[in-house]
Amino acid sequence: MNRRCFIQNAGAVALVPVISGLGLSAADARETIRLRALYNKDLSYSDYATAMESKRVSVSGFMAPPLKAESTFFVLTRRPMAVCPFCETEAEWPDDILAVYTKRIIDVVSFNIKIVSTGLLTLGTYTDPDTGFLSRVRLTDAHFERA
Repeated sequence: MNRRCFIQNAGAVALVPVISGLGLSAADARETIRLRALYNKDLSYSDYATAMESKRVSVSGFMAPPLKAESTFFVLTRRPMAVCPFCETEAEWPDDILAVYTKRIIDVVSFNIKIVSTGLLTLGTYTDPDTGFLSRVRLTDAHFERA
């Protein structure tokens, strides 16, 4: 190895601790999927969803207006929704939604700002005891950030 190659490679290696020090992990570098990747056309779980069950995934979408104040739960939707679908009888609730459960009370994000939610993918029917919200797919132990 000549001197120039050594200096170039040494610089790249020196950056590794800096990147690690930023708190970036493999989870932060994972691919962000869309909600449609979780279901087949017949609304059964996709191969991706069954393969990723109980693993950390990142899903992009929009935060629907929360069902209650100071909640640790929200619904991620494919498209922005300005009103709570449970509050408007005429509103059509989309079939491509994802319940997101966090450990902390959520800071509500405006309905039209895209976010990425990351958490453990959980499949199966579940009814939230506090809200009565029924979900087939959820992210648990989740966090989110603006996309």
